[in-house]
Amino acid sequence: MKNPFYYIDIEREAQKYWEDNKCFETVEDMNKEKFYCLCMFPYPSGNLHIGHVRNYTIGDVISRLQRMLGKNVLNPIGWDAFGMPAENAAKKNIVSPNKWTYTNIEYMRKQLKSLGFSYNWDREITTCNLNYYRWEQWFFIKLIDHGLIYKTNASVNWDPVDNTILANEQVINGIGWRSGAKVERRKIPIWFFKITEYAEELLKCLENIDWPESVKKMQINWIGKSKGIEIFFKVMASVPNFLSKLKVFTTRPDTILGVTYIILAPDHPLVELAAQYNKKLNKFCKNFRIGGNSSVELLNKEKIGLYIGYKVLHPITHEYLPIYVSNFIIMEYGTGAIMGVPAHDQRDWEFAIKYGLPIKTVITDYNGNIPDISKKAYTEYGLLINSGIFNNLNFFEAFDSINKYIKKINCGVITNHFRLRDWGISRQRYWGTPIPIKYGPKGQTVPLTDEELPVYLPTEVSFNSKFNLKKLPSFYDLGNGWVRDTDTFDTFIESSWYYARFCCNDNKKSMLDARVNYWLPVDMYIGGIEHAILHLLYARFFHKLLRDFGLVECDEPFKKLITQGMVVTPTYYREIHGKKEWFNPLDVKLNKDKKATLTKDGGTVIKSGIEKMSKSKNNGIDPKVLIDKFGADTLRFFIMFSAPTEQSLIWSETGIIGANRFIKRLWNIVHIHISKSYSENNKIKISSLTPEQFILYRKTHKTIKKATEDMIGRHTFNTVIAKVMELTNLVSRFLDYSIQGLAVTREALKSIILILAPIVPHITHILWKKMGYSYAVIDAKWPNFNEPCLLGKLITVVVQINGKLRKLLKLPSNYGTQNKKLANAILSSKQIKGYLIGKNLKKIIIVPGKLINIVLKQ
Repeated sequence: MKNPFYYIDIEREAQKYWEDNKCFETVEDMNKEKFYCLCMFPYPSGNLHIGHVRNYTIGDVISRLQRMLGKNVLNPIGWDAFGMPAENAAKKNIVSPNKWTYTNIEYMRKQLKSLGFSYNWDREITTCNLNYYRWEQWFFIKLIDHGLIYKTNASVNWDPVDNTILANEQVINGIGWRSGAKVERRKIPIWFFKITEYAEELLKCLENIDWPESVKKMQINWIGKSKGIEIFFKVMASVPNFLSKLKVFTTRPDTILGVTYIILAPDHPLVELAAQYNKKLNKFCKNFRIGGNSSVELLNKEKIGLYIGYKVLHPITHEYLPIYVSNFIIMEYGTGAIMGVPAHDQRDWEFAIKYGLPIKTVITDYNGNIPDISKKAYTEYGLLINSGIFNNLNFFEAFDSINKYIKKINCGVITNHFRLRDWGISRQRYWGTPIPIKYGPKGQTVPLTDEELPVYLPTEVSFNSKFNLKKLPSFYDLGNGWVRDTDTFDTFIESSWYYARFCCNDNKKSMLDARVNYWLPVDMYIGGIEHAILHLLYARFFHKLLRDFGLVECDEPFKKLITQGMVVTPTYYREIHGKKEWFNPLDVKLNKDKKATLTKDGGTVIKSGIEKMSKSKNNGIDPKVLIDKFGADTLRFFIMFSAPTEQSLIWSETGIIGANRFIKRLWNIVHIHISKSYSENNKIKISSLTPEQFILYRKTHKTIKKATEDMIGRHTFNTVIAKVMELTNLVSRFLDYSIQGLAVTREALKSIILILAPIVPHITHILWKKMGYSYAVIDAKWPNFNEPCLLGKLITVVVQINGKLRKLLKLPSNYGTQNKKLANAILSSKQIKGYLIGKNLKKIIIVPGKLINIVLKQ
């Protein structure tokens, strides 16, 4: 009986069933335990890539698995639709960002559906939809009213080509990451969220979430809490519009007596004021504003400085110390001012050597040995010298004593500083959420009222490279000299609360409602580790804002986090006229001699290595090509089998072919079994199983146990698939068509289908149906394993015939004490029967639990 494997028909039938029966629609049910699984939603770029598919397959497998465990599962999807890439693509294709975005969404939605993901499409969100972003505008106003948002002039990285602000992470060697233009430092008015007010809580709450330690550490370092002393140095000159005290934060107050100069950042207020009267200083500051000024880039730059013409008074020694400006100090950290201690800080030492500044040793080692600072600074803790009343104190004693002294003379205070800075959310772009602010003819800054909200972003515009909202009078000009703010929100705002809106996306009257408290926090959040800092930190902060305004109850948005590894692929090229031409891996054939050739012409290509997918190397893999050729289940199986979730997955055509081969084999094995007559009334009687039947039965339950522990407890799927493949191989060799043989086979196949149902849902839907079950596998429960069967030990019995070793059989331990049962089991074993054909039995010699010797008549 032929049962051809037509994956297109299989997938069409399964997906139609799910859609017709609304299998993935979810409502709140207080009588069921909930499970909220969420993958980081995609940007609608136009095409899903394999990285997307891996992310969403992991999430779908977990969602389907939790459903089988009886939980009420929410597995939504949406689109992170605003942002600069849409603008750039729209300019290139001469189409509005709105049309470009929605066209891409329509195509990508079809791609997601073709993979059989169990999304509740009724909860779909698109962040450029007014019914979504209007609530951001409303919340923005509430935050202003409560003092959690402010506007100020700030130094930013400015891309002169894209005409927008860039984060430090988007500036690479002084160049804009997208435009390639040399970045400038500018001061412009920006709206800020006061994320620093939540810095302490953001640190503390990391203890309560089940996230990878590597991600937690990245957030801890980014927040960067430092305990130290803020010391006030008096400026010994009258500087217009500047207070006489200069604040310097240090974590090493034990070195304060070794300060010989002060260094300020080029955009420190004192430097900017002094530059108005100093041409040389003004030029220095202008040069600083060109190129990247992140901490990493400044570390690699040549350190240059300039005396600004002012001095400060040391609060303890009362010495006059010169004030320098330098390019390795930035305002974003500390106070934008440091005390130069060249004897005990390497950067300060290099600066002092370069500019001939004094170097004063104030720390020895713990044995009192004075360090040699002629070649480098001594940066270890030790004992204080040349420090007057603080001599001979160690670091901790000095910290306490100097703090008390500084406090006593009103020249400082102990405090905590954070590396984290307030979140600047203004962007000079069109395609984003309009900031709900208006400006009056006299410079008034006025938040819009509830009645004036929402501010709708015009979408039907004639879009080109020079378009901005100021050129649209119907939007910008409010009459009588009043105008709108034409900046838009940082798109990280949209991705900072979408997880909550999924819970009540149909609510048109409020931002969130009570349903969020049923679903939140998200039980499983899945996405790349590249989002460890910005997105995940901003989402945690935004969630705490929502909590403090009574919109959610829990403290954290995401209970558990999985950071899946990247998908990497081989890269292939040819040298053509001195340039490399890159070829897609799907167009390359690997021959038996391991040489790579191009399928279209048979010519040799060179394998460069295995790298992250990129357009420049042409090594991206289009999922549609694989789905069209092998089917969605094959792709899903390959993704879940080829690597542990957190590790990089190496794309391999042989791996895809192997996955497809296994699925077809399973299809055939099930059809062979269902072709045999069998009744569900035939139950397994463990005590009467033959050795071969028991081995298969035990292997089935060992596999269920492994799947339960690894898939549910550890979220490792590749190990489970390997065990399922072992069980499938055993079933394929098991040709016992007795009543008990068929019963054991059926239980093994049933278990295989149930374990694989979350991974390859289409084929398992059909196979389950063909096995005669009255309900769909999507509604089936996760299989249970027989623990007593697994706990029972196996014994190894040596089987001899006329004294010659023939087999080593593993049998249940109770066979070791029942000689008659052991003899019957051995004689009926398919592995022994072949030796007995045409022979007469003389006697059987048994050593209980160890050996059986079958003696045949000669």
